Amino acid sequence: MKLFTPCLILLGLCLIASQAAAATQRPNVIVIYADDQGSVDANCYGATDLKTPGIDGLAERGVRFTQFYSPAPVCSASRAGMLTGRYPWLVGFEGNAGSPPREDIQNLEEITGEPELFAQQTTMAEMFKAGGYATGHIGKWHLNVTPGSKPLDQGFDYSFGHMGGCVDNFTHFFYWNGPNRHDLWENNQRVRMPGKFFPDLMVEKATHFIQKKREEPFFLYFAFNLPHYPYQGDDHWIEYYKDLPYPRNLYAAFLSTLDARLEKLLAVLDDEGIRENTIIVYQSDNGHSTESRAHGGGGSAGPYRGQKFSLFEGGIRLPAVISWPGHLPEGVVRDQIAHGCDWLPTLAELCQVKPPNVPLNGKSLLPVIESPDAQSPHEALHWQMGKNQWAVRNGPWKLTNEKGLFLANIKNDPGEKTDLAKEHPEIVIKLKNLRQDLK
Repeated sequence: MKLFTPCLILLGLCLIASQAAAATQRPNVIVIYADDQGSVDANCYGATDLKTPGIDGLAERGVRFTQFYSPAPVCSASRAGMLTGRYPWLVGFEGNAGSPPREDIQNLEEITGEPELFAQQTTMAEMFKAGGYATGHIGKWHLNVTPGSKPLDQGFDYSFGHMGGCVDNFTHFFYWNGPNRHDLWENNQRVRMPGKFFPDLMVEKATHFIQKKREEPFFLYFAFNLPHYPYQGDDHWIEYYKDLPYPRNLYAAFLSTLDARLEKLLAVLDDEGIRENTIIVYQSDNGHSTESRAHGGGGSAGPYRGQKFSLFEGGIRLPAVISWPGHLPEGVVRDQIAHGCDWLPTLAELCQVKPPNVPLNGKSLLPVIESPDAQSPHEALHWQMGKNQWAVRNGPWKLTNEKGLFLANIKNDPGEKTDLAKEHPEIVIKLKNLRQDLK
C-alpha cells in the first residue's frame, strides 16, 4: 500500500502535466487552397444552385471575408504569394509555372538546372518548421521542380501530390500538351496508383499525416486541384445536378465533390479530438475558368466582372474563411479589404512563430478578424500578370490597364461596369504613382 500510494501520486502528476502541455500546445494549422473556384460559388457566398455544407460549416465556425483578394488571377502566382507573404512577381512568378517532369524521371532529385528566384524565398512551411512544427504538403504544387523549388526544398517534411497544374484524377497523367506525362509523387519519388481517385488519396494521406503528427503542432498545406478541370465529379453529384444547364452541371458536381472531401478532412480532426486546437484557412486561388478544357465555363463570379486570368474583380475577389473554434469569432462576416499574402503574418502572430526576415507585402489580419470596426491593414494593394498587365486598389478606387486604363469605384460599382478614368484624372495619376512607387 505504501508503494501503491506514491505510484498514484506520480500518475496523477503525469496526467496533470500532460493536460497542461495539451492546453499550452501551439495550434495546428491547415491551409486549404481550392483551385479555380468562382467568386460566389458556395451557399455562404450567395449561390442558390449549389450544395456546399462543408464550406458553409467552416464559415459558421469562423470568419468569412467578402472583400478578400487572391495574390494573382492564376494558379502558380497565387500560391507563391500565399506561401511567401510577398507579391508573387517579387518571388519569381508573374504567371504560371512550367510543365511537370518527363516520363523518364523517377526521382525529382534527378532534375538539374539553375535555382530560380522562388528557391531563394522563405515559405510558410519553412517558417513553421523553424518554429518547431511538423510540415506537410498534400495535393497540387505547380511551383516548379527545379533545384530549390520542390516541396521538400521549401520546408515541407512530407509531400504527396502532382507537380504540374492539373492531372486526370484517375490516371494521374498531366495532359495539357504532349507527350502525356504521369505526374504523381511522394517525397520526390514517382508513385503509381492507377484508378484511385486523387481527392480521396488526398484525404487518405492527410489522415495519415494528422494521426502521425497529432501529438505535436503541425502545419498542413492541403492544396485541392478541384474544381479545376477536368471536371470529374462523383457520380451521385453528377446525378444530383443533372438539371442544371451545361457546363454549370459539371462544374457544380466537381465543386460538391471538393466540399465532400473537405467535410471528410474536418471529420478527421473531430475524430482525433483536435478540431479546437487547429486553425483552418480556406481560400480559392483565383476565379473560375472559362478555358476550353473547362467546357468554356461552369463557375460564377456573380455580380463581378472577369474570371481566371483577369485582374477585374471576378479573377481575384474570392471566397476566404479562417476558423479556430473557441479562439476566434464564429459565424461572422468581415467586409474589410484583405489579401492572400496576409495569411503568413496572420498565422505567424496566432501561432507565435517568427515570420521571415524579409519585407512582407502581407499584413496581419488579426485586428480585422477580432473586430468588424478595425481598419483594413492595407492602404493599397497591387497585382501583376505577366510583364504588362497590372492593377492597383486604394480605398474604394481600383485602376487596371486590362482594357486600357480603367478606373472603378469598387464601393459603388463592384461589378466594374463604369469607367471613371476621364472623370477623375487626379485619381488615375495617384494610383499610377502608387504603382510606380512599388517598383
